[in-house]
Amino acid sequence: MLDVAEAIRAEVERASAVFRGWNDADVSVVPGVGKWSRKEILGHLIDSTANNHQRVVRAQFSGSLVFGYDQVAWVEANGYRRRLWSELVDVWVAHNRHFAAVVEVVPTATLSTPCAAGEQEAKPLEWWIRDYVRHLKHHVEQIERG
Repeated sequence: MLDVAEAIRAEVERASAVFRGWNDADVSVVPGVGKWSRKEILGHLIDSTANNHQRVVRAQFSGSLVFGYDQVAWVEANGYRRRLWSELVDVWVAHNRHFAAVVEVVPTATLSTPCAAGEQEAKPLEWWIRDYVRHLKHHVEQIERG
């Protein structure tokens, strides 16, 4: 999983360099009803990292895992709209550095552990780990586009 860990680190370092050049006004605009501001999208990525970290660790100690979360409720509960952008970037970077370190040492024997999110069909843990990078890049692109 070294390739995934390196991909996470590379994307986070690249994007955080861009993000650190923005201020709260740049990222606080809510583009419409039911839409998230850039702050809230980054908050969602913080939540995603936290939940995926839990998924990866828990899956190593179980025969299978069903694990999901209500992303809208989490963004609201964490109050990302009211937080400082610079703080959110710091938290996001730290969470992802930690997650990359965890991914790097996942035992090969646990990569086939079936994991499901809510009612979805179970997929191997390795799929979830690799999908995290896709998800990360998708939302980073959203943030960068504004």
